Amino acid sequence: MATPSGPPSGDSQQAHHTRRALSAGGKRLQKRLLAAVGYAVFAYLVLRLLPALKQALHSLDHANWVWLLGAIALEVLSESGYVQSWRGIVDPDGLLAADGRGTRTAARAAWAQLGGGLILPGGSLASIGVGAWILRHFGMPTKTIAERQFSLSFLNTGIDALALVVCGVGLGLGVLGNEQNPLLTWLPAAVAAAGIGAALLLARDGVKRARALHPKHPKLAESIGSVATAVEDTDRVVFHHSSRRSLFGALAYLAFDALVLWTAFLAIHASPIPSFATVLMAYIIGALAGSLPLPAGIGAVGGIAGMLILYGVSRPAAIAGVLLYEAVGLLVPVLGGGVAYLFLRREFGPIKRASDATNVAAEPAG
Repeated sequence: MATPSGPPSGDSQQAHHTRRALSAGGKRLQKRLLAAVGYAVFAYLVLRLLPALKQALHSLDHANWVWLLGAIALEVLSESGYVQSWRGIVDPDGLLAADGRGTRTAARAAWAQLGGGLILPGGSLASIGVGAWILRHFGMPTKTIAERQFSLSFLNTGIDALALVVCGVGLGLGVLGNEQNPLLTWLPAAVAAAGIGAALLLARDGVKRARALHPKHPKLAESIGSVATAVEDTDRVVFHHSSRRSLFGALAYLAFDALVLWTAFLAIHASPIPSFATVLMAYIIGALAGSLPLPAGIGAVGGIAGMLILYGVSRPAAIAGVLLYEAVGLLVPVLGGGVAYLFLRREFGPIKRASDATNVAAEPAG
């Protein structure tokens, strides 16, 4: 006669709770170790760059104001590109303009997200958090916000990866510059290409895989589903004519921002001026340090400057150029975001058609 199954014994429950506690503790330890490694790398970069800081500040004292104004104009174009991309992906159906708010509401929300993300620590995650907070004030569903913000980040990341492939191969072949170190050309290009391939492979039948995995591995299934959805949204943005505004906006966001950094070297009279492909490679790779939970993109400053030095730019020029770039990159979005928020807060209120906001993120804007 089979013994009926009853509630788990006290020892079984205690063992279960112990395993959960150990698992949670292990995850927290991993996060803290990663944060410690990140801070150690940042501290190392700061110590290495400090000796050249005085000379870099001297270069900033003699910066050419014409080039500086040009850098500011380029930054405005870059942020405007982001705003266009944000509007096409995060608010494709124009819900923020509903109830008489006007078409500028979405642009103001995007500017506020840009400015708020630079003030708070956390890098790009802080920016997404600010955007989510704003959109929740308009009543947009949390799930929709998460999907659309992820699709926007995925599009920008994909463009960064594609730029690494193009510039890495171009530099490796000697077409776009004189950099001959394969670790600084072919390796980043290969890693970026592998990342693009992995995302495409993961997205293939990703929805079906996510459904099959969900009962046993819900978190993994959710991640696969998010990537699959983001790849589908990116496909719409790239190949559907009515969604091209988001694509061109994302391209402008990267290209003009990198041009700000390149223009900074012209402003400080750096000699020689690094090639734009080199600057773009250092910019994309070094900006990964901006994910450290530090305010005002301090992590990105050390990361970009360190990468520029690896690419052969002198330490004083690298530090001065990045500091000037960062100053412009703070001035434009913080001012623009602050002004946008002052107008935006008057318009907070639930979207009457919020139930319609569950569509896929990259649908064509109306």
